Amino acid sequence: MTTPPPQAAPADPAIYAARNDGGRMLAAIDVNSFHPALLRNRAPFETTEAPGTIVIDTKGPFLYFVEPDGMATRYGIAIGREGFGWTGSGYVARTARWPTWTPPPEMIKREPYLEKWADGMPGGPQNPLGARALYIYFNGHDSGYRIHGTNQPKSIGWAASSGCFRMINQDVIDLYDRVAPGAKVVVM
Repeated sequence: MTTPPPQAAPADPAIYAARNDGGRMLAAIDVNSFHPALLRNRAPFETTEAPGTIVIDTKGPFLYFVEPDGMATRYGIAIGREGFGWTGSGYVARTARWPTWTPPPEMIKREPYLEKWADGMPGGPQNPLGARALYIYFNGHDSGYRIHGTNQPKSIGWAASSGCFRMINQDVIDLYDRVAPGAKVVVM
């Protein structure tokens, strides 16, 4: 993990409180166990990208939701571990609340114990996709990459995934509620 920039004030701890979400409980997040920059903040952000664009800074590691007037909402994320990171651009073609997770065949080959979920793991607090998923498409096709919640919040700030971008569940819900269908995603 790189040292996050200090420019933003700490997030309001109340946004990370436990709460019911569609009949499922979101666990409270101990904000004191995270660097303040990894928690949701509004921050200055210079870009040529239009408001509503998602910009992912894999070196941060941060996800920025671009807003007008040189600002963005910044979220701490987990990125792809060694050999699984990527850069490029796509768009959000689909979203889901409490999504089903189906490990791809190559993941099952690496981790055979996942075979029991080859037909999908129902959405819920133990599901690796967490409370929401935004599906990234390239040229009209599902890339297999997602921006999603997590059942491992301690992974935020680290290179820990198989190429997806993990967020604290309370943060991915906030992003999900703000992203328009077709939103551009830029990964750098």
